[in-house]
Amino acid sequence: MTTARPQLHSLVVPFYNEAGNILPLLERAVEVLTSLNVPFEMILVDDGSTDATPAELVTAAARWREARVLTHPRNLGQAAALLDGLHAARGEFIFTMDGDGQNDPHDFPLLHAPVAADQLDLACGWRVDRHDSAARRILSRVGNAIRGRVLGDRLHDGGCQLRVMRREIVGVLFPVDLMQSFLPAIAAASGFRVGEFPVSHHPRIRGRAKFGLRQLWWRPFVALLRVRRELRSRRR
Repeated sequence: MTTARPQLHSLVVPFYNEAGNILPLLERAVEVLTSLNVPFEMILVDDGSTDATPAELVTAAARWREARVLTHPRNLGQAAALLDGLHAARGEFIFTMDGDGQNDPHDFPLLHAPVAADQLDLACGWRVDRHDSAARRILSRVGNAIRGRVLGDRLHDGGCQLRVMRREIVGVLFPVDLMQSFLPAIAAASGFRVGEFPVSHHPRIRGRAKFGLRQLWWRPFVALLRVRRELRSRRR
């Protein structure tokens, strides 16, 4: 007689120089995850931070027994940090969000419901009322349109990191720059059911964005070509 593995939820959050944002964000996340009445873990990835982020993550691990901290000795980028966290996650359902406090963990139940009901394999947030600069919003809109046309994922907001997914999706991901923005497209191309839902988005209170506007046009374009090449090779 086999015993079913107990259900577990995993929250994965990459951090890079987010001192001051970490504990308030995790307090809200713990409140929401606790309300789902399922045991959970938090995989907190320090991507080579040079500010007080490591100390705050130590505090978080001491405050919440559910927290595990992974540390990169140097900054490898959000894609690498997220992928490492996803591979370390043990939950049947995996929750992800940015570490800057702009995503709202209170939207997790909205995304969790269709995945838990087996209607979707990946539920993504859509920042309808986005609190970023006009230039950043315009570049993001253009980038989403190009990505959707090339990869056919039909998402309005591939860059929103507020997501809930089945752990099986982790197995189809691969290392590529800005993988975090192409994750839904990779999942959809691999046959998983992907959906999108409007979620809240808050202004950044502390710290600054890690991608300058100059990077927001050429990096996604180069990464897009690499993702398209990889996905085409998998279809052969």
